[in-house]
Amino acid sequence: MDHISKYLTKEIKLSSYDDKLFKSDLMFDDHMLIWFISGETKIIQADATYYFKEGDIFLIPRNQLATIVNYPKNGQPHKTVVMHLAAERLKRFYEKTEVKKTITSEQKIFSFSNHPLLESCLTSLIPYFDLRGEFPESIASLKITEAITILREIDKTVDSVLANFDDPGKIDLIDFMQRNFMFNMPMEKLGYLTGRSLSTFNRDFRKSFNATPQKWLTEKRLELAYYQLAEKKKRPTDVYLEVGFEDLSHFSFAFKKKYGVAPTQLPA
Repeated sequence: MDHISKYLTKEIKLSSYDDKLFKSDLMFDDHMLIWFISGETKIIQADATYYFKEGDIFLIPRNQLATIVNYPKNGQPHKTVVMHLAAERLKRFYEKTEVKKTITSEQKIFSFSNHPLLESCLTSLIPYFDLRGEFPESIASLKITEAITILREIDKTVDSVLANFDDPGKIDLIDFMQRNFMFNMPMEKLGYLTGRSLSTFNRDFRKSFNATPQKWLTEKRLELAYYQLAEKKKRPTDVYLEVGFEDLSHFSFAFKKKYGVAPTQLPA
């Protein structure tokens, strides 16, 4: 994989992937504002799947589990401008901004496809990536503030996400795991998202599922893969990434060990 990232600051970067695809399971610590220059992305969450392409702009809230698959397209690399909207930056912004008290737990992905105000803001960053020397923090701060201001202007509900600085509270472990088992995350992250320390997460998990997290996760991913292959008639190459396996050979080995046949040998 040929991946290149150019950073103006730790909060603004130009990212490019030249390989066939790049898949990652992520939980962002910051809100991420992303503008597509070229390529395509599929974002798989527990309740929805999103597709983004050239010209699209979207905002991914922090603390959300997602499988992200990046594809080059039409001979062009997967290329994006990414702006981190960090909590500390947002706190400083909202200290000077009056916000209606309508904070909600909903953390949807916001889409702003081809929006001229946002596109103009993000396009203006491109020449800076060719500058030599350190990029001035004062200019970076102005550009991020401009982006936040535009987001609030074009979507009045975005404050419910950007102005929410709460950590996840303790939630129902069984419901959370049943909805998010396909995401490869460190157990510490899963514990954090359910409002638990690692030790409490492991203890509650064994009590709830009568199994270790890794054993239960593998079983659930294989069951979902079997359903996708046998009932939905999908191909193994289209399934293994979506159910949480990192490579096709490992998926095929685990699938055959459980079901006695390779994924490609299931009856049509």
